[in-house]
This record gives sequence, C-alpha cells and structure tokens, in this order.
Amino acid sequence: MKNIISREFLEAIPKTDLHLHLDGSLRLSTLIELAQKQNVKLPSYDEEELKKLVFKSHYNDLGEYLQGFGYTTAIMQDPESIERISYELAEDNINEGVKYIEVRFAPQLHQSSKLDVIDVLKAVNNGLLKAKEDYNSSDIIKTGKEPEFEYGIISCAMRMFDYGFSEYFDDLLNVHKYSDRKWIFSLASVELVKASVDARDNYGIPVVGFDLAGMEMGYPAVDHKTAYSLAHKHFMKKTVHAGEAFGPESIFQAITELHADRIGHGVHLFNEEMIYSPAIKDKKDYVRDLAQYIGDGRTTLEICLTSNMQTLPSIKDIKDHPFKKMREAKLSTTICTDNRLVSRTTVTDELQKAVEAFDISAKELKDIVIYGFKRSFFPKSYLVKRKYVRCIIDFYEKLEKKFNIN
Repeated sequence: MKNIISREFLEAIPKTDLHLHLDGSLRLSTLIELAQKQNVKLPSYDEEELKKLVFKSHYNDLGEYLQGFGYTTAIMQDPESIERISYELAEDNINEGVKYIEVRFAPQLHQSSKLDVIDVLKAVNNGLLKAKEDYNSSDIIKTGKEPEFEYGIISCAMRMFDYGFSEYFDDLLNVHKYSDRKWIFSLASVELVKASVDARDNYGIPVVGFDLAGMEMGYPAVDHKTAYSLAHKHFMKKTVHAGEAFGPESIFQAITELHADRIGHGVHLFNEEMIYSPAIKDKKDYVRDLAQYIGDGRTTLEICLTSNMQTLPSIKDIKDHPFKKMREAKLSTTICTDNRLVSRTTVTDELQKAVEAFDISAKELKDIVIYGFKRSFFPKSYLVKRKYVRCIIDFYEKLEKKFNIN
C-alpha cells in the first residue's frame, strides 16, 4: 500500500524546528553579499561554487561539516547583519509552514569590544520579532485561518574554545592564561547563563533555553554543571548536545547532572560499543535502562536526520539511523533541521525523509509533529502554550480532512 502522506501535505501542516542553529542556516545569497560588503574572504562568491566547495550535500567527516561556520560567523559580527540573518531565517521557516522555531546560537562567538552579549541577543530578537510581527499582522492570521508564528531563543555555551574563536574568547583566555582551560570553559558558560537570564528578565528577550555545543569527545558535559545548575535555579529550560560524538554515558550525564529537558541528537543512545566506563558491567542492561529512563521522563530527542548522515559515516543508510529504534521504544522525538544551509535542508525535507525511510503512518507523523509543539520551550505562560497547541492541533486536523488523511 502506498504511503498517503504527500509532499503537499507536509508543506501545509504546521511544523516546528527545535534544533536550529542560526549560524548554520543563512541564505547563501546573503552570506555572499555580506562577505563582499565586509571584505570577508570566501573560497568563491558564486553560489554553485560554494555548494561544491563548502556547503556540500555530503561531507567526509564532522570537521569538514564545521568548516562553513568559520565563514558564516565571520559576517555576523555587527548588529545589522545579525538582525537581517535572523529575520530571513524566520521568514524562510514561515514560508514553508513552520509555525514555531527555537533559534540557537553561541552569543559569545559574536561578542566583542563593540558588541556585548545583550547587544547580540537584542539583534537576534529584533530580526525574529520583526518577521513575527510582519506575518502575524497579515490577513491569513487576522482572520484566524492559520495559527500565529512564535519563536524562542536558545543560548549555546561552548564545551571548549581556543584562540581565534572570537574576540571575547581570546580576551578570556588572555586574562586567565595561568588557569586550567576547563575552568575557563566553565566560567564562560556561567557568564552566558547570567547574561541570558538578564536578557530574559530585564530586557524582555525570549531566551527560553540554554544549550551546550561543540566538541563532545574529551569535553564532558559535567564540566559545565555549575552553569546548568544556575540555569535550573532560574527556571530556564535546558537542552544538551549529547550522544552525537560520544555514547550513552554522555546522554545519561546530560539528563542527570545537567537536568536536561531535551537532548540534541542522541544518535548513540543505543550504541553499546561506545560505553567506556569499566564500572558498567552489563552494557545491554545499561542501554535498556537509559532508554526506559528517557521514556519515563518524557525527555525529548531532537532528531536531525540529514545532519547525522553527513557527519556520522558509520550510518551508511538512513534506514539504519537510530531514529528507528527510538520509535520502537516509543520515545518522545521531534524532527529538526540542525543547519538549513550547511545540511542544505528544510523541515519539510526532513519530515519527508522520515516518512519515506521509516514508513511512518499518518498517526505517527501527527504525534511527532505535535510533540514538537508540546515539548517546546514556549516563551509564554503554560496556559497560553496549551491554548496555542490546541489551535495547532485544530488546524492540523482541518488539513487532515482537506487531504483525506485518516
């Protein structure tokens, strides 16, 4: 029996993107234009050439995948550019039916003597807010035909950094040049939590969550426990990149030590071979208990299929992606893009890949999509969130009838 879920239906339904990196999701034309304006050197100033050289459909490894971020962050060092890129990202999502996004980025990569962390967060919010207001004031929203567009911002701390990452990180390393590097990394994370809470509480910027990104192997999440405890005390939601380049222990650590509400990727959740602690005698039991723990706590896994296929050569076929096992274990999952430019994808593309590769039924698709809204770090009150999710479900069910989806 043919799958009844069409591309047209996927484009029409309300969607979320909860794992969306700002600096990995620029319009290629904007990157080229701003690079020329700012005298930032690119390997080419032609879109097709850049796709061949940098933003490829396939990468050899994570290092090659990350190469493009050096170019994107280079042109995001002034408020005007950051605001424009944020506006365009929201607009691109709106145009494909994405109703809620959580834009994550590392503000300290854009921080300098001319731009403090609050200025950076303001610039991102200004762009997103303008796109939201433009769309929500349109007739299609005013007449109640479709749900409004909403967004939140997630601040990313870096697991590690070195000279050349940003002016801010260079200054921090210089000031503390006799200190242990991991202590410096932890200090930067604590500073970012404090700034994020300040931005939320005193400037009205919807910083809805805190994240930890960067090199996972050799830089355990627990090194940033102080920052996450501080975020926890200030009622800030938490997600952690975990199980992407390290195994199940990294995911366990993120949930138990850092109070993670969601996990970014979690690809190696079921990978017994990546359990290294000699204290864990029965690896099969450990993986089973961890999956059970995640399921019981409704810890949502942010799944990025295309990105994982590009950075993890061990996954030869998309049908072998652990998303299959996650579904079998009935875990809470949501489909995300990770990086729209670097992975050359959209939310609709990711959903279509999931539907085709894993033979997802209409009911399963609906559950996955609605999980995105329910498990979001929505910036408004719980009562408002419930009302918004109900509006999303009603709209989704109207589209099911329109497309004859049972």
